[in-house]
Amino acid sequence: MNSNVYLFSVDIAYHIFQQYYSGAASTVVVRTDNGLTLQLPASRLRPYLSQLGVKGRFRLTVDEHNSFKSLEQIG
Repeated sequence: MNSNVYLFSVDIAYHIFQQYYSGAASTVVVRTDNGLTLQLPASRLRPYLSQLGVKGRFRLTVDEHNSFKSLEQIG
């Protein structure tokens, strides 16, 4: 089973995340370090939401069908 790994940075202020990404169907669009544009459910970032918002470096792993496997904050 093959996996693809994507690295990207996120910097979304708390009030912006709450205002725009609070719905279950909301998505966040990010640009990976190698220039790809990815769309993922905002709910995947919710565990990383703090009083400052969602900020930091992330590693997204998907399977060979581009289905979500894991998202982890790095660095």
